[in-house]
Amino acid sequence: MRIGIIGTGTVGRTLGSKLVTRGHEVMLGSRTRDNAKAAEWVATAGERASQGTFADAAAFGEALFNCTGGMVSLQALEAAGDDNLAGKVLIDVSNPLDFSHGMPPTLSVCNTDSIAEQIQRRFPRTHVVKSLNTLTAALMVEPARVPGPHDVFVCGNDEGARRQVAGWLTEWFDWPRPRILDLGDITAARGVEMLLSLWLRLYIGRGTAMFNFHIAGLSAGA
Repeated sequence: MRIGIIGTGTVGRTLGSKLVTRGHEVMLGSRTRDNAKAAEWVATAGERASQGTFADAAAFGEALFNCTGGMVSLQALEAAGDDNLAGKVLIDVSNPLDFSHGMPPTLSVCNTDSIAEQIQRRFPRTHVVKSLNTLTAALMVEPARVPGPHDVFVCGNDEGARRQVAGWLTEWFDWPRPRILDLGDITAARGVEMLLSLWLRLYIGRGTAMFNFHIAGLSAGA
């Protein structure tokens, strides 16, 4: 499968590397075709890896990831192009973290809106599914690194797209199906994005990102 990743940070490169090992063709997209981080990743990831602009990656991918910072996601996706995004599933991994006042960051949007909702409103022909934003990149692609049961969330307006993403999380990243919790429509992204305030406090206080949340008593689809 051809997969386009918008963003060349740690999350994008980590997801891309795992997807390449699973036999997929992956293009990392950035503002310019000669992005240094993307070039370094391509050099190590193998022949199925490539790089381009945001628009190149969006056009290339049959499925897409938004791995840009939430403060710039809309601008990056606008550069990717409406027609390149239309009709595709876009897994939104972004968070609305505002570092302008230092650590810990505040949320640039919360309570009555979310980055995922803003993306869905701006690109109504795209099937936006929020997922993977509540844990560190290494656990996104290798959940077994944390022992015991722990959960990943999906939400989006298109039920079929949510089911598709849940299947990909299992197929691509080995997430056990009972640990993928479907939260319903895209407004649930408000909750999972605001969960980052708690995640950051745990990260700062414990000095590690190798943890995740577990919702006891619930299973997939509950």
